Amino acid sequence: MEKRILGNSGLRVSRIGLGTMTWGRDTDEHEAADQLKTFLDAGGNLIDTAAMYGDGDSERVIGGFIGTLAKREDLIIATKAGISFAGGERSVNNSRTNLLSDLDKSLSRLGVDYIDLWQIHTWDPMVPLEESLSAIDQAVSSGRVRYVGVSNFSGWQLARAATLQNPLFGKSPIISSQVEYSLLNRGIEAEVIPASIEMNIGVLAWSPIGRGVLTGKYRNGSPSDSRGASPHFSGFIAPYLDERSRKIVEAVCVASDGLGYSPLEVALSWVREGYGITSAIVGARTAAQLRGILTVEEITLPDQVRAALDEISADIN
Repeated sequence: MEKRILGNSGLRVSRIGLGTMTWGRDTDEHEAADQLKTFLDAGGNLIDTAAMYGDGDSERVIGGFIGTLAKREDLIIATKAGISFAGGERSVNNSRTNLLSDLDKSLSRLGVDYIDLWQIHTWDPMVPLEESLSAIDQAVSSGRVRYVGVSNFSGWQLARAATLQNPLFGKSPIISSQVEYSLLNRGIEAEVIPASIEMNIGVLAWSPIGRGVLTGKYRNGSPSDSRGASPHFSGFIAPYLDERSRKIVEAVCVASDGLGYSPLEVALSWVREGYGITSAIVGARTAAQLRGILTVEEITLPDQVRAALDEISADIN
């Protein structure tokens, strides 16, 4: 699998990353092991997780594979801090104390002594940004973290964080921005992508197949074995089951029929080759499904197909 440099750094990541949000919950350890082996055999190295995924279970599962299924040096582990679901309620806390506490817990669950890419999971309006950024400087200087990034920041939030973390002032530079991006959600094109390009920050696109909707499997309702039917994820899928999304899904399916590809391959290829995108983070229900996803490595969309998809999805911002 092709590797790309992430932002203004020396970190090389696979242009497809493996998402692990469901590991330890909807995806058991046996299935997760099959997925990891499939991904590594295909040449992938970027493993995306977060402290909040499965209340830490995702990181625990990954940690159990290090030294058995995978060598530590073969993995680029990207995790995030700052969000929790204490008592079932979503809570954001980017205080220095909480971020560093999350980091130590992540290291313990993963069973490693450093994180390759540590990201602030989302913006916290209640905590001064300077305080949050002081945590990432300490994390890097202590050797617990190699590189740092942010996730789900708007364009101005990203630009402010990157400006404050100017390495000329001895700060740890922001090298990545992880944001949602797909044919169903192109909002980052207005500000986040331009800011990232201007400041030499790599973009990691999460949910590049529209939370699974762009596979076409929801065209006639939610299959019983899909995330849309899962009590953990049905609310996550629902926003992309509206009429506007349906029209885009139909266009992707028409393109896939004409090209002889699957809708998933068309949608993922569109994101992966998008302007400013370094890597697309994908999740899978099974290893067989992941193998189907990874075939996109051999695909490049014709310019006219890409232009047509650009046009029909342009109003989804």
